[in-house]
Amino acid sequence: MRPGTVRGLLAAPLLAALLSGCGIRPTEVPTDFGGAPSRVPCTPSGPGVSTQSSQGVPVQVFLLCGSSLAAVDRTVRVPEGTPDERRRVIVAQGLLDQLAASPSAGQKAAGYTTYVPGGLSVTGPGRKDPEDALRLSTAPEKLTSYALAQVVCTLSDSAATEGDGSVILGGPGTAPLRRYECTDDVRNRPGTTEPPSGEVTAG
Repeated sequence: MRPGTVRGLLAAPLLAALLSGCGIRPTEVPTDFGGAPSRVPCTPSGPGVSTQSSQGVPVQVFLLCGSSLAAVDRTVRVPEGTPDERRRVIVAQGLLDQLAASPSAGQKAAGYTTYVPGGLSVTGPGRKDPEDALRLSTAPEKLTSYALAQVVCTLSDSAATEGDGSVILGGPGTAPLRRYECTDDVRNRPGTTEPPSGEVTAG
């Protein structure tokens, strides 16, 4: 047998041993890359502001989470026996207060925030306004795009309005009124899509 053949026969078992040692052995490979994510974005881990109260009218407000609006359950206190026209304003003011309130710790951890300024107030219609109009202490066009989207989408489908996906808003005094709509585009892109609106003629 030639020397080259002998070396080839001796090398074969060694090569086989080396190949068998190249298999993946999971128990020896470090796999600790930290704990798995424990929180789903935009899913609050605890009760929101005012939801712990057992009394009040159940409502939903729209907060910003990521780049879109997300509905959050809240409650608004309305005294029993309140007339309907006054009830609308109380609910509207309660919704604005809830929008301006800082999100709960669980909501902040999940990514919720709000752009609605504190101190924003609302009154009912003026003498020549449509009966379902609401007037804000700050003109709607002076709010940021995020804040306006939050306000419009929150009020447009609430007990403060007709619940048809729109709301008539104006600034203080006799400022012009506009009917704003909350659309899918507004909810999905509040930073770049303004609520569609049209002028409302006073009566």
